[in-house]
Amino acid sequence: MYDYHLSANNTTFAGKCKVNFMDDDLKLWKRIKAGDSLALRELFDRYYYQLQLDAKKVFHNQIEIEEAVSDCFIKIWVKRNEINIVRSLRSYLFLMVRNSLIDIQRKKKGIVHLEELIYKELPDEETLNELDKYAKLYLALEKLPRQRRRILEMAVFESLSYAQIATELSISNNTVKTQIGRAYRFLKEELNPESLQLFFMLRSE
Repeated sequence: MYDYHLSANNTTFAGKCKVNFMDDDLKLWKRIKAGDSLALRELFDRYYYQLQLDAKKVFHNQIEIEEAVSDCFIKIWVKRNEINIVRSLRSYLFLMVRNSLIDIQRKKKGIVHLEELIYKELPDEETLNELDKYAKLYLALEKLPRQRRRILEMAVFESLSYAQIATELSISNNTVKTQIGRAYRFLKEELNPESLQLFFMLRSE
């Protein structure tokens, strides 16, 4: 049986918010263990982008990262009756993805001691919260219609003017203005203040 236990220390696991998050995760895990596929989907939506963002700090092959993260949820489902998580489901997911990517690198490059160079510790609570903000932002952007999202990204991340966007996409300046306005309104409704602030910070960089 796969037995996973992460012991809590006073600094890393302190705080009511984290306790609530962990409790919520363990409730999801109980539903998954009982064969509830909707609970697996909830878990996927909650952590898919966080896991990718954490992996990108070290690994740079997006396809491999996406495969490792997706495989993580498949394994969680297939082996749900063999896995015993008694403390932190979130930490277990991070470890699964990291180990999977380390294995991929070993097979590709023959690296034997990669884990001694990276990932010695799980991300702390502050880092996890930061990843969560980015994940929520990316999820919100993905909900935008494709063209609206592209227009917003060109304006915000590529610093293009309305006229430049209109020319590149063969649309009118007024359409660009309208789509950006709608995108901003959606993000204000969809995001909490912290994630929205992060978006505007990225815009100013």
